[in-house]
Amino acid sequence: MDAVFRALADPGRRRLLDLLHARSGQTLGQLCAEMEMTRQAVSKHLAILEAANLVATVRRGREKLHYLNPVPIHEISERWIGKYERTRLDALRALKRSLEEGG
Repeated sequence: MDAVFRALADPGRRRLLDLLHARSGQTLGQLCAEMEMTRQAVSKHLAILEAANLVATVRRGREKLHYLNPVPIHEISERWIGKYERTRLDALRALKRSLEEGG
């Protein structure tokens, strides 16, 4: 999980994840066209995202396609965000149920 947090700490890597969220399955060249950094820098950021399991790659002929893997982000949400919101959401759910039953 530390690798995921380190990967998400950089705004350039978050931008790459946003690009892959908008359209998964992009090549390095397609991603570079949307980024204001060198091809080598984008490649380095993608390697860090792959090491954190946030990006998966598939070879298709000579192309290497990059896909977003949302599972590690979901795990962070469940472990670190969900537990802090659970009480508030349970209270809202109970209020909704009470209002619906009384109405």
